[in-house]
Amino acid sequence: MKKYCLTLTLFLSAAISYAQWQPDVQLTSNSSRDLGSFNNSKWIASQGSEVNVVWASGEALDVWHIRSVYEGVTWGSMNRVSDIGNDEWYPSIALDGTVNPVIHVVWSDNRSNWEIYYKSSTNGGTSWGSESRLTNGFQYSTYPSIAASGSSVHLVWSENIAFENNAAYYNRSTDGGVSWQGTSGIQLSNNPSTSEVFPSISLSDTHLHVVWTENDEIYYRQSLTNGTSWNPIVRLTNDPSYSRSPCISASAQDIHVAWQDRRDGHWGIYYKRSTDGGSSWGEDTQLTNTPAPAYTPSLSVSGTVVHVVWEDNRDGNKEVYYKRSTNGGASWGEDTRLTNNSADSYNPSVAVSGTVVNVVWEDNRDGNSDIYYKRDPTGNVTGIEDIGSEFPEEFRLAQNYPNPFNPSTLISYQLPVSCYVTLKVFDVLGNEVATLVDEYKPAGIYNVEFRMQNLELSSGIYFYQLTAGDFIQTKKMLMIK
Repeated sequence: MKKYCLTLTLFLSAAISYAQWQPDVQLTSNSSRDLGSFNNSKWIASQGSEVNVVWASGEALDVWHIRSVYEGVTWGSMNRVSDIGNDEWYPSIALDGTVNPVIHVVWSDNRSNWEIYYKSSTNGGTSWGSESRLTNGFQYSTYPSIAASGSSVHLVWSENIAFENNAAYYNRSTDGGVSWQGTSGIQLSNNPSTSEVFPSISLSDTHLHVVWTENDEIYYRQSLTNGTSWNPIVRLTNDPSYSRSPCISASAQDIHVAWQDRRDGHWGIYYKRSTDGGSSWGEDTQLTNTPAPAYTPSLSVSGTVVHVVWEDNRDGNKEVYYKRSTNGGASWGEDTRLTNNSADSYNPSVAVSGTVVNVVWEDNRDGNSDIYYKRDPTGNVTGIEDIGSEFPEEFRLAQNYPNPFNPSTLISYQLPVSCYVTLKVFDVLGNEVATLVDEYKPAGIYNVEFRMQNLELSSGIYFYQLTAGDFIQTKKMLMIK
């Protein structure tokens, strides 16, 4: 096994040198326009030390891609994903894998009719596989959002099913994007919407979570079977004004949704969460509280840390703002202004990996729309306990507590160096039943909760295994019902 650990000295140097948000980085500089996507379509994705960004560029709006293999510190060259010469809008990206991940990209294309197209790359975007047309709609197939894990790739989009009527649709591939289940897809929403549905998808293990706008309210639907079947629709909002442009991000049983809402007479950012896999939902939480309008939130979650960015007009022009919760959305920190220029900064998208928070947005400070990037190297503090000035001296996987357990148990582990970490649960036959951790972690002490809700597990012995660099350790636990 290859070793992906950094020394503790390097980690401490990085923590000291890169404190909080770093300066803006201009990723594109063209005389023509460079456009990202709305919040529902993630146009930035990160895994391990990789950060990948897609956008539409040029007068004819082709889709382009750029990546960093050094956590956003330096960037490689730009690569063209599509080159058709027609309008190609709203690209969305997903990564699968931790070292040299597969890159999955979808976009809406107007070469004949607005349809959704797909491509993937297995070599960091240097070259791209064959193109697939995924829809064959009535008029418009737009606003795609994509998620991927292993051989499963999942897509949702807005489909114009009749004149001025739209619906949320779903399609999937079970062979890594090679083939798809037809070009018709599955309609997830029930009633045709007179407004755009702006669907957003998130994947946690084999559980799919989708939100969309339907007649100015936010709706949610989940699949616990990797998209084979879908549970009933849940209405998340119920106010007399407009609720639009939702985004969703899930981690284990915790599901987080943010959207723009006009219930107070102006557009603001609202948030809602479920802590039991979508079975029940908490109250709406108002994240912005100024009379100026705020739009297009984007969410990213890692463990109990939730990150939100949005476009905000409180400063007299559009700027990008950021907010964070470190306790799973129970409470939130202060607003942080990420941009500060006399022009507009808008349509932000956020992704996290390890300790790094990555944000991209569109910016016209140079007189035309360009893509900008910003990072906080220490902003994602998932799972680290207060260990003061002391760091662990060795790798260690503790016995879960309580043991036996029902319905949840706590698993602790410690890292003396920064490493890529996986923590997985297996049954007695060696079948993987849950992935609790799968990301780059800095040195520290971590607690991870394993909950049996919605996993349909029987009583008995299970094993949990920690892999961190060359360190591998397995322990046994007992679940009772």
